[in-house]
Amino acid sequence: MASLLGKKVFEINGQGPPPTKDFFQLTVTKTQVIWRSWKISLRIEFKGAAPGENKMTHDDYLHDARMQQQVGVVFGQQILQYTQALCQGNFDYLERLPNDLLLQILAFLELKDVALLAQTTKRFHKLCNSPEFWEQTVRGRCDKLTPDMEALAHAMGWRKIFFAFFNTKEHQQYVHGGS
Repeated sequence: MASLLGKKVFEINGQGPPPTKDFFQLTVTKTQVIWRSWKISLRIEFKGAAPGENKMTHDDYLHDARMQQQVGVVFGQQILQYTQALCQGNFDYLERLPNDLLLQILAFLELKDVALLAQTTKRFHKLCNSPEFWEQTVRGRCDKLTPDMEALAHAMGWRKIFFAFFNTKEHQQYVHGGS
């Protein structure tokens, strides 16, 4: 599973909270946490100032209350907790799987479970509503697909075809359950 981890495990950047206009970047790699900051100011003493950079090991980050406070202030408590979990070795491998493999896994789920999964992250929402997922669903669960229906699916979309021609009581929960 470690091969699923890229060089960068997590990265986020953004502007600090008002009144400052400073810009920050937090990167978590397999072994380090890197905090970069850019001072944004019209004041002459900050003109041409180099960005600040602080690199530390995961263990050092977990024990640096000041750094954690900065991360919490700039990016919020959820990001702070997430980065702490990453530094403790709690990686989200499911999120890192390639889409084609996730689509194969989704084929084994009930549609009501797919609807629930689609509510968990932006990535899963996009994947569970993708044309690829719905084509796979129609082809895998509907044995009465005609060439005319397939042509219509290419024109209108696989999801619309599924609910227009193959929607049964078994699939009603998915219709009413979201996505």
